[in-house]
Amino acid sequence: MHSITKGLLAGAAGTLALDLVSYGDMLLRGRSASGIPAQIADRLADRAQVPLGDGEDKDNRAQAAGALLGYAIGLGAGAAYGLLRYRRPALPIWLAGPLLGAAAMAGADAPATALRLTDPTSWSPTSWASDVVPHLAYGLTTAAAYRAMG
Repeated sequence: MHSITKGLLAGAAGTLALDLVSYGDMLLRGRSASGIPAQIADRLADRAQVPLGDGEDKDNRAQAAGALLGYAIGLGAGAAYGLLRYRRPALPIWLAGPLLGAAAMAGADAPATALRLTDPTSWSPTSWASDVVPHLAYGLTTAAAYRAMG
């Protein structure tokens, strides 16, 4: 199997792990889902002059587009990992996992920060944990799934 294909599949497994951890946290703490992905999608669509509609339709499309952007980040980071693994020796999972998680987290948080939708310097420790822990699960799962595919 090609290294990029393995990376995409591993990224899909990692994205599932991220979602499971995030939704588990929401269930345990009773917190709501973040509105930031939808806000990113709305701003990007506006800048690209792609109409999302009006009212509730616009909100629903922005929410869906935000979720799809998250999947694109997860799959893209996995594919990039596969490409890097093709060219470089394997890092141990305990090291590759956090690095992958940090890359995916940066891919998700950098646009929100650049669009001034959030400021990570103002986040509480709980907010940081709500972002770091699911992305760590993503990274560890992606690295382990890639290795399991041989």
